[in-house]
Amino acid sequence: MKDGAVFTTVESLQSRLKSSSSSTETALVPTMGALHDGHLDLVRKALEITDQVVVSIFVNPTQFNSKEDLENYPRTLENDLKLLESVGKVIVFAPTVEEMYPPDFEKIKIDLGDIANVMEGKFRPGHFEGVVNVVHRFFQIISPNYALFGEKDFQQLAVIQRMVEEMRLSVQIIPCQTIREVSGLARSSRNQRLTELQKEQALVIVETMNYANQNKGELTPIELKNLAIDYFNQGELELEYLDIVDAKTLQSLNEWNSDSRICIAAYCGEVRLIDNMEIN
Repeated sequence: MKDGAVFTTVESLQSRLKSSSSSTETALVPTMGALHDGHLDLVRKALEITDQVVVSIFVNPTQFNSKEDLENYPRTLENDLKLLESVGKVIVFAPTVEEMYPPDFEKIKIDLGDIANVMEGKFRPGHFEGVVNVVHRFFQIISPNYALFGEKDFQQLAVIQRMVEEMRLSVQIIPCQTIREVSGLARSSRNQRLTELQKEQALVIVETMNYANQNKGELTPIELKNLAIDYFNQGELELEYLDIVDAKTLQSLNEWNSDSRICIAAYCGEVRLIDNMEIN
């Protein structure tokens, strides 16, 4: 990278960060690479907050439930660096698995409560344990003042916020809105594995969420959920879950409140996609 720097070891990254002024604040944008406009939007927002932005690029094996999914996850480091270069001066941390999880690595144990047991937690057992451990490890290494996460992974965002609260960490978590294609499809690294036809078929996800919003009317959350499932099943994707939840607790809603969200996970061929939207 012309304007930034790429570090692959904890020691070299920390040495770089320590060379900055003690008053310099650091923002972290954690990614698993295969960057797209959604990631770049997070980086731009981070650069608005502070000049020192660390973008981590690490495909974390501990948060995958499927060996095949881990192996097939796109890895495009060279292109990622070019994209980051186009945004601004950032520090890239691209460690190996051995660097992130040395022999003396100790997992953190934290009670995430019910928010980690539903939806993604139900269908991907152990996933959030992997998420909190890798994010906590980044926090330990980098000591960021801010960390930015996209709302597309809404449950992940809630889990990380819970971890920060429970462990009383000093980092400020900054949620950022989901970035979408012109078609409405949420930007995702997994989209790289979709054919053009599959991208069209995947639009049933956002179409279902919009349909739910348009048809809320006098329906209860449960009635609207069932209506949305019926609508979704007219498409080509295989539904894993669709739920309407409280945005804070992530528990299924029986009655409407002021902060409701529809969340969907589905398979488009072999590719698992997730999305969510506020219910107005």
